[in-house]
Amino acid sequence: MINNSFYDAIVVGAGHSGVEASLALARLNKKVLLVTLSLDSISFMACNPNIGGTAKGHLVREIDALGGEMGITADKSLLQLRMLNLSKGTAVHSLRGQEDKTSYHLNMKKTIENENNITLLQGEVAEILTKNNAVCGIKTAMGSTYRCNAIVICSGVYLNANIVIGEYRKDEGPSGFSRSDKLTKSLIDLGINIRRFKTGTPARVDKNTIDFSKMIPQFGDKNIYSFSFINDDYNSMDIPCYLTYTNEKTHKIIRDNIHRSPLYNGSIKSVGPRYCPSIEDKVMRFADKDRHQIFIEPESIFTNEMYVQGMSSSLPIDVQLDMYRSIEGLENVNIMRYAYAIEYDCIDSMQLDLTLMVKHIGGLFMAGQINGSSGYEEAAAQGLIAGINANQYIDNKKPLILSRDEAYIGVLIDDLVTKGTNEPYRMMTARAEFRLNLRQENADIRLTEYGRQIGLVNDERYAKFKDKISKIEYYNTILNTNLSPKIYGRFFESIGESIPNCSLSYKDMLKRSNITSDNLIDNFEELKNFDRRIMAEVASTIKYEGYLNKQNASIKELQKLENKLIPDDIDYSQIDGLRLEARQKLNKIKPLNLGQASRISGVSPADITVLMIYLFKK
Repeated sequence: MINNSFYDAIVVGAGHSGVEASLALARLNKKVLLVTLSLDSISFMACNPNIGGTAKGHLVREIDALGGEMGITADKSLLQLRMLNLSKGTAVHSLRGQEDKTSYHLNMKKTIENENNITLLQGEVAEILTKNNAVCGIKTAMGSTYRCNAIVICSGVYLNANIVIGEYRKDEGPSGFSRSDKLTKSLIDLGINIRRFKTGTPARVDKNTIDFSKMIPQFGDKNIYSFSFINDDYNSMDIPCYLTYTNEKTHKIIRDNIHRSPLYNGSIKSVGPRYCPSIEDKVMRFADKDRHQIFIEPESIFTNEMYVQGMSSSLPIDVQLDMYRSIEGLENVNIMRYAYAIEYDCIDSMQLDLTLMVKHIGGLFMAGQINGSSGYEEAAAQGLIAGINANQYIDNKKPLILSRDEAYIGVLIDDLVTKGTNEPYRMMTARAEFRLNLRQENADIRLTEYGRQIGLVNDERYAKFKDKISKIEYYNTILNTNLSPKIYGRFFESIGESIPNCSLSYKDMLKRSNITSDNLIDNFEELKNFDRRIMAEVASTIKYEGYLNKQNASIKELQKLENKLIPDDIDYSQIDGLRLEARQKLNKIKPLNLGQASRISGVSPADITVLMIYLFKK
């Protein structure tokens, strides 16, 4: 069967990366075909039903600032909202939302279905069609072909996926969805290197069989901002999660049955995430610990299923039942869905350039877990950038490449395409060397202008953004006002601050660790009408001014290297003085500039010096 329908772009997969790529392209006036194995899996949360978390909350805010959809849908679907790391500095404060997975899926599905430029199709893509080293269409498993100018592959963990539970193995995707059987071969035929990774998920248990009285309730935070910058409302939902712990009995069950674990008996050979180990891995690796935290989290208001965070496993079902029932509060628990490991195909991400396009195939972009990353947020961020750059490719416009000092998204993509990953990649604040500048609160200031230039930030959002900028400028002017000790003395006495014998500005006061922006708003008439969220952001910049100045100096040095572009036709094997490993790595990655070259594993500072001299002479 032949179908010669033409679309500007085709997106393969409708998970968290696929929906962002599709919406970006559609909102930039491109006709998009979105092909998914199942319409019931659009933005499905196959693992933990939450959005955000440490560093991941930053990604969601950045997606939103650029005009993406994840933050908006997350706010609509919340069960609970928390701000992590409040005891630390604002650079690592991270939003984490417990989401209603059913609502999230349906809200995003509705958004996709109501986007005029998107055509949804349930089906399996079997082949990527190319002509003259560029994509020209796809062929489905049922024989239909569709033509296009660009393709974004967002296949998640579905490529040749296997579910593993003890001795049981089945060829299927997560949560019982069908897997993709044919696309991997097409990618191999196109010269794309394939790897095999693994991830896993814990059991889902029946809420009615849990004794919550033996657990510690975990409520959300009040009066904190939401994921989306266009949402002024505070979250009103606060359905609790619950904390419990494993114990020695749990650990003994695991140790006694470790020979039956696919992770330990060799039946799973693929690479799993080091930072998110299974419960059996935690017990064996951290034998000195007598207990591990377990969180019982709601999946949806429409179901009694509860997610057992911290107990990912691939042990046989009889061992799982004994293991779960050994935990306080779960003594009589019924398992509704057993924990499992999933193996899947992904690509070597160093075959991509910084736009997320495959280097040797024009118009073929990759986003999400196919690139070796993990997590909904990492996938959505890549999907948005791949969608934007697919649009730029079609229109022959300059791509959007975010640098490491501009966004966590820039760190994520640079890490994947420059350094690669030997395990499922997860974003963490420690990966961002300029994280003091990359606070989640200021993501709009950093990125909204980019979204506007591209065409994803609409007039309403942009007007709100400009209003915020005006208020920041006004607040900074007022905060320079000097006050005498007679005016601020009573306030200082009330909070236990010593009163200096000199005038102080509001900015001087904010530099004191005990004084917050709320303190000033509550105690000075001149500031009482200030927006508390914006004022808190201004206060962060003031408090960290010295550190920010040092970091900005480092950023300027980095930008000198980033601005030194490298011609893409250089043959590094011909450059005298470069070590053999450096020649091989540089020829493989083809860095865009000296900054990217300096971050390649195996390229030393001495190699960069040789390369700089070569470029200067050339």
